[in-house]
Amino acid sequence: MTQEKEKLFSYGTLRQKNVQIASFGRLLHGSSDKISGYRLDKVEITDIDVISKSGKNVHDIMIYTGNDEDTIDGTIFEITKEELKIADNYEVDDYKRQKVTTISGVETWVYIAA
Repeated sequence: MTQEKEKLFSYGTLRQKNVQIASFGRLLHGSSDKISGYRLDKVEITDIDVISKSGKNVHDIMIYTGNDEDTIDGTIFEITKEELKIADNYEVDDYKRQKVTTISGVETWVYIAA
């Protein structure tokens, strides 16, 4: 039986190979895409586990602007529902998971500012 897949748009540390291995136990394969109506900002991370995995204490965070000229480049990964829960646990409380549609028309999950 095949596991149901989810799409996850990443613009930050979930694109790092070391974070993928530490979090999912495998490298993720994805395709480039963009999301409009958001801009990037920075957030300071205090979770030791997340800092240990990413090697960074400042991460990018998406902020909604509603302006279609604001775009963010990223990667759409196809992951399992279980891996989506792992990603939820990786992201700190500054983020919330939301469904968005990319510029190419793909409906995907993404972590934005909570």
